[in-house]
Amino acid sequence: MLVTPHASHFTELAEKIRSKTARVGVVGLGYVGLPLAVEFAKVGFHVTGIDLSVPKVTSLNDGVSYIQDVSQQEVRELVEAGRLKATTDFSVLRELDTVNICVPTPLRKTKDPDMAYVVAASEEIGKYAHPGMLVILESTTYPGTTDELVRPIIEKAGVEIGKDVFLCFSPERVDPGNAKFQTKNIPKVVGGKTAACTEMGVLFYQQALETVVAVSSTQVAEMVKLLENTFRMINIGLVNEMALMCARMNIDVWEVIEAAATKPFGFMPFFPGPGLGGHCIPIDPFYLSWKSKQAGIEARFIELAGYINGQMPHFVADKIQAALNDQSRAVKGSHVHILGVAYKRDIDDVRESPALDIIHLLLQRGGRVTFSDPYVSDLHHDGLNMKAIPVEEGLGADCVVIITDHKVFDYQQIVDKSKLIVDTRNALKEFRLEKIHRL
Repeated sequence: MLVTPHASHFTELAEKIRSKTARVGVVGLGYVGLPLAVEFAKVGFHVTGIDLSVPKVTSLNDGVSYIQDVSQQEVRELVEAGRLKATTDFSVLRELDTVNICVPTPLRKTKDPDMAYVVAASEEIGKYAHPGMLVILESTTYPGTTDELVRPIIEKAGVEIGKDVFLCFSPERVDPGNAKFQTKNIPKVVGGKTAACTEMGVLFYQQALETVVAVSSTQVAEMVKLLENTFRMINIGLVNEMALMCARMNIDVWEVIEAAATKPFGFMPFFPGPGLGGHCIPIDPFYLSWKSKQAGIEARFIELAGYINGQMPHFVADKIQAALNDQSRAVKGSHVHILGVAYKRDIDDVRESPALDIIHLLLQRGGRVTFSDPYVSDLHHDGLNMKAIPVEEGLGADCVVIITDHKVFDYQQIVDKSKLIVDTRNALKEFRLEKIHRL
């Protein structure tokens, strides 16, 4: 049965949002969804999180945070105050006024987008969509997803987008472990299917976040996120290629970058590393590449940067092999200890971490590999099944490799007690010893 569009739906929902009586929903309670839910609950909204993970839902309802950037105290206080709760039951959507979709958007092995989570979430929302509802997709995806994929699913409920239901896209910009920029103070870009949708999305985010940036369409908002991460991926690819060149020419790439960064204009320093990690930078540019191919455009920069960045774990494995050779040892039979397996400093996230590839490469070459990470107690990824050991136990290895430069590592101790070190992050730049091999 079709719902008759009613001009008051916009006014009524806007008033609920302004008065903070709107019932807020967040689908997907991971690194993006939970911090967002907490920010809206903190300013007075009643927020319901929806996730298929029973452990996440149970933890949240018990007042326990499982996300590093969300404090336990905040979660407990909000749950006790009745402003934050979680469920696995999507039927709660019929009672909600707003819903943010914050589900994963992984790539398949063929480098094309896997929209299964977005489709599933949209279908559930479509079942319970009602006039006076705001729906915002935050999951990173290719330009056109909101309009081409999400909109038709929701319209099956007989609602009209822009009059009954307001549909937007707003790219998540979460940077795990960043103490300075978090959900509240990172500018929030939002674009709607119609001008009314954009206005509603802006109004919603303004209630809890410091800065909201409106753009003209969902497609523009979708492209914003892809440009941001493609920019980083390509520049990291450039500096990684520079590192490969410098290694062949026996030039210290870190010194080159440090000197270049003294230029006050026209240069922005990026730094080489063992490879790209996390859910965004290694993945997002390939959404753009995939969509470009559909339009008959070859994204050459993206493909090339992806290839170079993908080769860095192999370069690191070769570097370890060469360092061991200098000690008259082969990788086969040698004990190699990895310091840090998270994809970046001071977090517990190992998604797409280059450490995983490097460990696999070393194991394939016959190495005996162990690891230490203050934030990661075990690895059960990509066929690995390893438990962390204390740093002190690993420093007696034939070669110690710094993959993730966590601040809590005692680098003086590492230098003092290690026989041989490969430093992929320039963490030991203050130490000039022959036993230290840099990227």
